[in-house]
Amino acid sequence: MSNDTKPQGDPAVEAELAGVPEDLLDKDGGDDLLALLRMDLEAAKQDVLYAKAETQNVRRRLEKDVADARAYAATGFARDILSVSDNLSRALDAVPQDLREDERLKNLIAGIEATSREIDKVFGLHGISRIAAVGLPLDPNQHQAMLEVPSADAAPGTVLQELQAGYMIKDRLLRPAMVAVAKKPD
Repeated sequence: MSNDTKPQGDPAVEAELAGVPEDLLDKDGGDDLLALLRMDLEAAKQDVLYAKAETQNVRRRLEKDVADARAYAATGFARDILSVSDNLSRALDAVPQDLREDERLKNLIAGIEATSREIDKVFGLHGISRIAAVGLPLDPNQHQAMLEVPSADAAPGTVLQELQAGYMIKDRLLRPAMVAVAKKPD
């Protein structure tokens, strides 16, 4: 086939036809060119659809990452404040009953109790909740067994004592509860 069978004059058409084998072209090259352009158009449409889908997936991932960052931004700070809460609880537990009734210490103890309640309130506002432990079966996702205690009264694997409170932040573990669990008596 000679060059005179290709359409002349339109550089875009000539460029498109330049890489096409001549045996695919008919005398005027129009039908084959139209078919090639349709295939190119379909390929371009598919590429656009894939690009849109990928953009949508990236947007969703970023939105989830931003939501997680907002929800769990206070995790490190919350872990640090848990030790403050633990120390307040220990301070209250260390005060003997006879000193609780002493007029000179009543206001001090009331202040420590109010501070402890305020920390619990702030924890609640930020989605931090205490993990239930005593009397429940050991849950390795929420409890850390520190020791086993022989017990005839409780089923093996039941939490008998909470050594340190555990906490969740929303649906994630902040700190496991450290517990003593029952085992069969020897």
